[in-house]
Formats: sequence, structure tokens, C-alpha cells
Amino acid sequence: MEPDTITEPEPVTVTEPGTITEPDTVTEPEPVTEPDTATVTEPATAAKPVTVAEAEPVAVAEPVVAEKSAPRPGDEATPEESALLSSPALDAADRQRLLAGTHHDPHSVLGAHPLPGGVAFRVLRPYARSVTVVAGDLRAELHDDGDGFFSGALPLRGVPEYRLVISYEEHVQETEDAYRLLPSLGDLDLHLIGEGRHEELWKALGAEPMTHQGVTGTRFAVWAPNARGVRVTGSFNFWDGTAYPMRSLGGTGVWELFAPGVGEGELYKFEITRQDGSKTQRADPMARRTEVPPNTSSIVHSSRHEWEDGEWLARRSRVPAHEGPLSIYEVHLASWRPGLTYRQLADQLPAYVRDLGFTHVELMPVAEHPFGGSWGYQVTGFYAPTARLGTPDDFKYLVDALHRAGIGVLMDWVPAHFPRDDWALAEFDGRSLYEHSDPLRAAHPDWGTLEFDFGRKEVRNFLVANAVYWCEEFHIDGLRVDAVASMLYLDYSREPGQWVPNEHGGRENLDAVAFLQEMNATVYRRVPGVVTIAEESTAWDGVTRATHHTGPGGFGGLGFGLKWNMGWMHDSLGYVQHDPVHRKHHHHEMTFSMVYAYSENYVLPISHDEVVHGKRSLVSKMPGDWWQQRATERAYLAFMWSHPGKQLLFMGQEFAQGAEWSEAHGPDWWLLDPAYGAEADHRGVRDLVRDLNIVYQDTPALWQLDTHPSGFEWLVGDAAEDNVFAFVRYDTEGTPLVSVSNFSPVVRSDYRIGVPDTVPAWHETLNTDASRYGGGDIHNPDPLKPDPQPWHGRAASIRVTLPPLATVWLRPA
Repeated sequence: MEPDTITEPEPVTVTEPGTITEPDTVTEPEPVTEPDTATVTEPATAAKPVTVAEAEPVAVAEPVVAEKSAPRPGDEATPEESALLSSPALDAADRQRLLAGTHHDPHSVLGAHPLPGGVAFRVLRPYARSVTVVAGDLRAELHDDGDGFFSGALPLRGVPEYRLVISYEEHVQETEDAYRLLPSLGDLDLHLIGEGRHEELWKALGAEPMTHQGVTGTRFAVWAPNARGVRVTGSFNFWDGTAYPMRSLGGTGVWELFAPGVGEGELYKFEITRQDGSKTQRADPMARRTEVPPNTSSIVHSSRHEWEDGEWLARRSRVPAHEGPLSIYEVHLASWRPGLTYRQLADQLPAYVRDLGFTHVELMPVAEHPFGGSWGYQVTGFYAPTARLGTPDDFKYLVDALHRAGIGVLMDWVPAHFPRDDWALAEFDGRSLYEHSDPLRAAHPDWGTLEFDFGRKEVRNFLVANAVYWCEEFHIDGLRVDAVASMLYLDYSREPGQWVPNEHGGRENLDAVAFLQEMNATVYRRVPGVVTIAEESTAWDGVTRATHHTGPGGFGGLGFGLKWNMGWMHDSLGYVQHDPVHRKHHHHEMTFSMVYAYSENYVLPISHDEVVHGKRSLVSKMPGDWWQQRATERAYLAFMWSHPGKQLLFMGQEFAQGAEWSEAHGPDWWLLDPAYGAEADHRGVRDLVRDLNIVYQDTPALWQLDTHPSGFEWLVGDAAEDNVFAFVRYDTEGTPLVSVSNFSPVVRSDYRIGVPDTVPAWHETLNTDASRYGGGDIHNPDPLKPDPQPWHGRAASIRVTLPPLATVWLRPA
């Protein structure tokens, strides 16, 4: 509590750097009371110290003048000690390095430092008219050394706790001195960063609002080992970082500064001085929030979201993903319903997905990206959800809403490459840092981007921690890793002479292999119930094998939980695109997938990649007239849902959208408008997708043994002339489901199929030719009882009516 009046002040002035003189006489001022608000007083009055919360700009009529009350015993040096005081002003070399932004340790020269006979105070504040040190009852105006430098030497025996009152042309700011504070990063953080093993890297680097040594502000930290100097610049310092140089924390390459008074919502970047002396302003690689593109600044962020999905998280780990039902609806959030924010999507997307019976959504990349036309696959903000749709907490709200609706959330994750934007990761500190130093290894040959240097431990740490970050901070249930094949092979899309073999003479990227193994092992260890999914288009052995199990090629498994079955997608889509009269010549394209079905844990994807760039939408791929196109899509979807493996369907295909997807306008929802004449045709396909998912989730035979050969048997695999495929699926109890597909445009009555003789009767549980789906309603209304007539190598058989271009599912009656 300060006294209402201050008596016997001893005005002191700094007449020259480092020298403090006292006047010959002391006059007693009139008592003054404390003002209600922060003000700058006349020379002979005392002001109430301003708090950080009160530090609003205020008008000033007179420059701040130093003053001091009677010192407390022991605070001040003796006359003999004071005589030892030397000049506190910085030497020319330190001044030049600070002004040039190349000082690696500004805290060693700025702030308060003991001198023989007292304490030196040094402040760098460009454009300030005066700077006053306030420590308890002590107020001392520092000498203006020019170029924004202020200094003074006070005869004190130790460094006190103090604040700075800084007077500008039109306002006064009272603040803590950043350069009196110890580093805000601990030794353990620095050790783990140096080792490349900091699994919570986002808690150590980036911008973190916090209280440090009793001071409220934001800690800034960035990895830039090649920089000559780094400064923080932002909205809080009018984008002039001169007064905010960061200190280098040793050999880790980390630069740090705790900035008092800087809080949530402030814009910032790092101003990096390169080795050649040039400067570049960079967005924070660890930024948790960004500006809305095309603006590129990072934003100080602190989450306030309170999660309500505890029940979902508790049950998601009960069954491994490959042994449970997994039916995925792939979504591009920005175009699903264009114009909706994260919170508006939370009001619509969970209800829609739940109504259709999908177990999960898969979000195309959510991380910040500068070009919307990349769909998110060229990321610049790896730790920030795109600001186009709202804040990070808004995105958490969407995930929370999906979980509360019983919907899991997968997201596309892109660790293979990054764009070359000069404000982002490319040559971040003036040299190759996140990208490989070898140009042959750095440039991605297909996309004009740069590949990460997976062999550098800090880069690997950046990406591994990023995978953990999305799962832990945003409760993401799984990561679908994009473009894995481009990471695994040194010669990916490269001609001879454009790549260098690995140390064993092979084409495998051993650094990428090690990274993927570390990422998967770390995520599965830290976050129970998540799944990682590889988009990998080659025959790499062991994508979904455990990392500690060595395969025939000598490599441990990559450790993914699931892998996209690109071969099945390519072959099956190729088959259905043929005219039915020619399909008999391509019959193997529908059966070949079972040759390797159990080599990995598979997802069957009909993804966005298959309905863009001239590939046509799913229904438009089908031959024939409009009826045949829809019928073939329905038959194909039911074949897909019953085939071993999980399934993924891209938005718009669930209601037979005829046009290719465009990120500019999204799905053609108007096709489902009752006022549209063909609305029933599209609604019928969507009703089928709903029923497929309902029966699927209710039938363990369709998902329980997806990765085990005992869960599948061919019944009819060689009926090429008939365009017919029939197989049986089993659950762990041996309960079967029979799937029969007829991809010819003719009805096949009394079609005989050999079946297990343990089932006394079968009934039709799903028929894609049902009238409610838009079909001709040719079906099997009565139970199908097996005859003792052997067929297809079985002791019993049934005679079933197969509708044209349709799939029928049969279950025990």
C-alpha cells in the first residue's frame, strides 16, 4: 500500500551517462494524493505506479523527469562504492548489432546489470522521448543516448524489481522490462529440442501467453539455427521489431523472448537476419492461429474450449479400428456447404452424417494453407486450423459436436512437402532448414513444392509432434497421411540421374521410413484409440505391420493402422466403366483384390481424387443411360460395402451427383430439392447409402474379420460370362452374410449358387434394385431354402433371382 503523500523527495537528474548528482538544497513539496488513473506528473510530484492492465496510452504535457524519495537503509551504495560507477552506455559494437538485428544475446546488455558501485539500466526504445525506471519509491529518468538507446547508472547495491515508464510523443506506456527476466524455456525443454524428442513441441516453441516470474505476457520461441539474429515484430510494436530482439539459447538453435503485456489476439511474425545480413519476416512455424488468407501473420492464441466428448474418448479405444465398423464420409469443409463457419457446420454436418449412418468423417486438410485451390494439400501453418472458417476453438467445437453425435473425426495430414512461399518454411532462416540441403532431395518433382528433410532430427520432431498435437489438442481420432509413396522412394517421379541411391544402393528413402515409424509409434503410444491411415499406392511391404516386426525386405513395418487400397479402387472402377458386354473380358479386375486382400489392413476409397480433373463423378463414370448409370452405381456401392476392408465415400457421391466436384461450389444439393424433377433418382441413391451403413453396422460379418482370411470365401468367382460375383462373409462366431452382384443389364432368374449347408434358409436383407432406391423392384420376397444339389463345390445350393445391374445381400433367415 503506497502512502497518500510522499515527503522529502530528492530530485536527481542524470547529467551525463553514468553520473547522478544531487542538488545543493531540498525543498519540501506540497502533499499530493494518488490519482485515479495512470498519469505522468509534473517534476515535483509523485505518481501512482501504473499496472499492466492500466497501461493505456495517456496524454502527456511534460516529459518524464526522474525523482527519488529518501532511500531505504541498505538500498543505496555508499559514497565510496558510488565513486566506482562507470558509464552505463552501450559501446558502439553492441549498439550496432542491436540496431542491425544481429545480437545473439540482447539480455546481456539490455535491462539491469550490476556495475562496480551500482546498477546500470539500459533500454532500447526507438521513438521514445524519455524512459524512466520505477522501483518502489525510486524514479530515475535515464539518459537519452540517441538512436532509441537510454541508459543510467544508479548507486544501488543490487538489481531491484523495476518497471519502465516510456514517454512517446502522444502517449505514455508503463511496462515490465523484458530484458530483466530469465529465459522462459527450461533446461528440459531445451534438452529435448536438442535431441529431437520433444513430443509436446508446441508447448515449448511458438507464442504462448503465460505468467513468467510474476509478469503477464507472451513467450515467443522459434528454431532458427542459421540466423544471425531474430526479432519479434507485430501489431503490439507497430511492426518494428527493433526493441524486441530475441536471445539465442545455445546450440539448440532456439531463440526466445518473453514479451510483457503482449496477449491473445496480437498479430506477429519473426524478423530473421540471414547470414548475408539481409532480413526476412516469417510466420511462426508453430503458430496455433493465423490470419485469414491471403494475409499471412500469425496470431497469439490461447484456447478456452471446454470439451464435452469424454464419453466418446472413453469408448473409442475399446475395439481396434481394423476390427470394428469403419464407414467414412470424406468432406471438404470449405465447400460442403459453402459459406458455413466451423460452428455453423457443427449445427449441420453431424446430423447429416449420423442420419446417413457413417461412423466417421474424414476432413480434407484442415491445417492453414495459402491457396484454396490446393484443397489444403500445400500447408504453411502446420499447427493452425485454417482461419477461413473460424478460430481454433471454433474447430474444436466442430470436432466436439461430431463426437457427441457419435461420429469419429479423421483428418488428412500432409507431412510429405510444403510450398515455397517466402513468408513460410522455405529457407526459413536463410538456408535450407526444413527442406533437404541437396536440391535433388529438396524439390518435389510433381507439385513445385519442397520435401521435408526427414533425416534432420529437429524437422522430424516438428512433424512427429505435429501428429501428436492434432490428436491431443483437437481430439482427432485418426490421421490419413497423404502421399506416403512420394516419401518412401528416392526415385519417386524422378528420372535416372535425378536421384542418388541410399547407403545400401537402394531406392528407399531410409530417413522417411524412420520418420514414419517414429510418428506411428509415438502417436499410438500417446493417444489410445487413434488410427493412422496411409495413402500409399505401391506394393511397399509392411505398411500396416508393426514397426518392430521385420519383413522379408529387411525393414520393420511402417506401423500404420490402415492403408488405402489404391489397387482395388483402380481395378474396380476400371471394371464398372466398361460396357456390360465387354466386362467378361475384365472379370479379373474385380477378383484380383482378393489375392492380396490380407497383405495389409485396407480401406476401400472412392475419394475426391477420383471425381475431379476430368475423371467425372462416380455415377458419370458408369456406361449406359441414366437408369443404368444409377443402377450400376448402386450395385457397385453394395459390392464395395460387402468387400473385405473399410470404405470411404466422397461427399456428393452419396446422392449420385452428376458433375465433378469443385471446391468453388461444392456438392449440387439442389439435386435433392423436391421441386427438381429428378429429385427421387438422387434421393434413392442416398437412401441406399443410408441402408448400406445401417445393415453394415448391424452385421459384424461385414467388418469383424476384415483383415483375416477366415472372414471371406468365394462362392462364385469365375462367372465371367454372366458378370456375376458371389461371396460369403463371416463374423467371429461364424455367422455368414452372402453378397451376390450381377453387373449385366439382364435379369437372371433361378440363378443357382452354392452356399454353406449349415444355414436352413436365407432371406434378402438388402437389394439395390428396390423401388425406393430407384430400381425396378425385382427381388426375392420369400426365404431361399437350400437344395441338396451340389454346386460350386458345395453340398447345397440355392436358386436366387438376380436383378439387372444390382447387388443382393442374403442373411440367415
